[in-house]
Amino acid sequence: MRSETAPAIRLEDYNPPAYRIDTVYLNVELEPKATLVTATMSVHRQPETAEGTPLVLDGDELTLKALKLNGEPLPASAFAASDDRLELRTPPGEPFELTLETEIDPDANTKLMGLYRSSGTYCTQCEAEGFRRITYFLDRPDNLAVYTTRLVAPKATCPVLLANGNPAETGDLETGSRHYAVWHDPHPKPAYLFALVAGDLARVTDTFTTASGRPVTLNIYVEHGKQDRCGWAMDSLKRSMRWDEEVFGLEYDLDVFNIVAVSDFNMGAMENKGLNIFNDKYVLADPETATDQDYANIEAVIAHEYFHNWTGNRITCRDWFQLCLKEGLTVFRDQEFSSDMRSRAVKRISDVRLLKSHQFPEDAGPLAHPVRPKIYHEINNFYTATVYEKGAEVVRMLKTLLGDDAFRAGLDLYFDRHDGDATTIEAFLACFEDATGSDLSRFSLWYEQAGTPVVTVETEYDPGRMTFELSLSQEIPPVPGQKTGKPAVIPLRFGLLGPNGEDLEVTSAEGAQISGDVLILDQARQKVRFGNIASRPVLSLLRGFSAPVRLDQQQDPQDLVFLAAHDRDPFNRWQAVQDIAMQDLVRLTALHGDGHPPVCSRNVIDVFGATLRDMSLDEALRALALTLPGEADIAQEIGKNVNPDHIHAARAVLRREIGRAHVAAFLEQATELVPAGAYAPDAASAGKRALANRALHYCAVSASGAAGIVLERFTSADNMTDRLAALTLLVHDAMPAKDEALEQYRARYEHNSLAMDKWFMTQATDPGPETVEKVRDLMIHPLYDPTNPNRVRALLQSFATGNPTQFARPDGAGFELIAESALEIDKRNPQVASRLLTSFRSWRALDPQRSALAESALLRVSSYENLSRDSRDIVDRSLQ
Repeated sequence: MRSETAPAIRLEDYNPPAYRIDTVYLNVELEPKATLVTATMSVHRQPETAEGTPLVLDGDELTLKALKLNGEPLPASAFAASDDRLELRTPPGEPFELTLETEIDPDANTKLMGLYRSSGTYCTQCEAEGFRRITYFLDRPDNLAVYTTRLVAPKATCPVLLANGNPAETGDLETGSRHYAVWHDPHPKPAYLFALVAGDLARVTDTFTTASGRPVTLNIYVEHGKQDRCGWAMDSLKRSMRWDEEVFGLEYDLDVFNIVAVSDFNMGAMENKGLNIFNDKYVLADPETATDQDYANIEAVIAHEYFHNWTGNRITCRDWFQLCLKEGLTVFRDQEFSSDMRSRAVKRISDVRLLKSHQFPEDAGPLAHPVRPKIYHEINNFYTATVYEKGAEVVRMLKTLLGDDAFRAGLDLYFDRHDGDATTIEAFLACFEDATGSDLSRFSLWYEQAGTPVVTVETEYDPGRMTFELSLSQEIPPVPGQKTGKPAVIPLRFGLLGPNGEDLEVTSAEGAQISGDVLILDQARQKVRFGNIASRPVLSLLRGFSAPVRLDQQQDPQDLVFLAAHDRDPFNRWQAVQDIAMQDLVRLTALHGDGHPPVCSRNVIDVFGATLRDMSLDEALRALALTLPGEADIAQEIGKNVNPDHIHAARAVLRREIGRAHVAAFLEQATELVPAGAYAPDAASAGKRALANRALHYCAVSASGAAGIVLERFTSADNMTDRLAALTLLVHDAMPAKDEALEQYRARYEHNSLAMDKWFMTQATDPGPETVEKVRDLMIHPLYDPTNPNRVRALLQSFATGNPTQFARPDGAGFELIAESALEIDKRNPQVASRLLTSFRSWRALDPQRSALAESALLRVSSYENLSRDSRDIVDRSLQ
């Protein structure tokens, strides 16, 4: 019998709960296979709920041991219980106390949702619907309760006992072998923010004094022996706390802030109130095992989870349709933090690259959905780039439209008005309307419509009238389940460059609302005419990527060259270099398909050389500008009948020709830019390494003795950034020393799981023709752990999303590998399996042979009888 898709949950059907749980006292007696959870809850019926309405609580794989009402056992006729639901048939009309005893098996919990054990440590993950795997409950975000948690465990195996809030009491039990700890969280919270941790962990501790003078104890708990890799995370936490006070006026509100790092975790991290649980890859770092990108990621994720204390915890979501209310806003906040800590320009480019590579394909495929979905079958599948990254872009547009001061006034009102609430997007936008007098009804379409708007631009200069005219139009391409989108409010930051490269002063404009350097496109079609323009300007549009749109602008190649050299906006300067390269890559891909000899454009080669030598740009920005568009980006640009082999070949040709044309300059940068002295993760040092390794990337295919140069970098590197960059070149360019280097790396790091994830990932993303077979071999390698999400992502997810030529191999072997693996993983961890299956999201854009093979693989998964709800949802939507 084929498993069925979960019933649809619709935003329009939202109703508040019939009952509310106000306080919860949890007594958790921890045992590996039989943990006993006693939950005592104070419950009251809502005034609008009819007396006698049943109380229905959520559950998932629970065993009910006892049930009491106001301290008295309930007869069996008074309730109905299954492993996923508890119904109290006739609750009292007055507030009452309900006590539940449930038994759960943490060791058997391979889903890693609810309470489970990771390397001997008990931990929880309750977002979105994991608390129901601990006890029966109103497991929905609009039920906020005050929690007190008492943990009981053996002292020998669990000396550390943690839960949400502040520590209230500790002690030993009479036997002496077991002890307990009580934690109290005074802030009402939804069940998804509950957390507990118990185990034998090492602690790194520090203190922070808030702006109002309150001391806060900061703790990071990790496995023993890993304490020396927590320094950067602790430093990032303290900087995050200070930044949130200075920039947003938000202060921490408990006496202690705890972070726990575990190796088995489905997500990156979780913002549980006062007790953040992290995947250890976003906590642990030292120069020997972490790259510059790892350091930047730790800084950002630590900040993100801390910032949730206000945008997610103090103010939370009324329902899961409002997920972007906390995630999009908090991503925006962590992006701003990282921009202030590092290079704002480089951070903006990095964020947009992520958006275009992850969210744009999502918007263009069968998994498209609005920033605020209107319907879902499985909420775990909506932790997406659209909710997070596009959600952040919507907040950024709001700031662009309103201006810095008005945006801050709206946020201040939001924090003041909704502190302690479970609220909605409408309430969020209303704060900005009320604080500024703005009408944001049209702007709200960004939350309601799926798809990426395409903005078409045509220009005309009239020298006689000295006018420059823009003809603008916007359209949202059709997406599943949505009619043609309505015109959105699109802020387009712009500049008009004169002959010397300076921005012209705009003294008159007709046809659109313009505020400073921001033009508002809010109609399907608009014409904008600028007057008093003495000569034809070069248009720089969408500066800073001021809206998440695609530009259809047939810009003259020489205008792009001019922008690449002169645009004062660093994002558009980078974008001009990328556009020049993209035009040539699309052309070369088509030539390869037609069998014509590939000849690279002189424009690309010259612009890359000029960028390489432009000392006015910092090293990190040059490194980004010298990075060719990725194969997935080129596939998006082509749009249909995509042949990944042709794209890969075109990119290889352009890389080789750029390298040959500037080999001496690349060699100089590759060897002379390596920072002197001890490794430091600061932005300037990281930028130098980034440019040196980008230069080495071109030297590898152009310099005499390239293999020796790269091998020397691998063996002499004193940090993981340089070592991994060299190893990747050795493997991906099939250099003679690649096997030796892989073995040396394995021998050096086989006892460090995070470093070994990089070893698996490097081989999984090798574009060589035998990688499918190599991945299958690695799946039976002694160091491959199929139950560890990080290891699965490092090997299988990296292969599926980072190796298009092998994933979409024309014999279908790559599709079959991922389909088989997803089915196997689905049996124990549906969340990991469903995320792996999203790698098929762009299958319809492939050429007919490949798309038919991808569809066949998806149909095979769909036909599996016992497919989880998570995976069923992804597969069914992918096939629709």
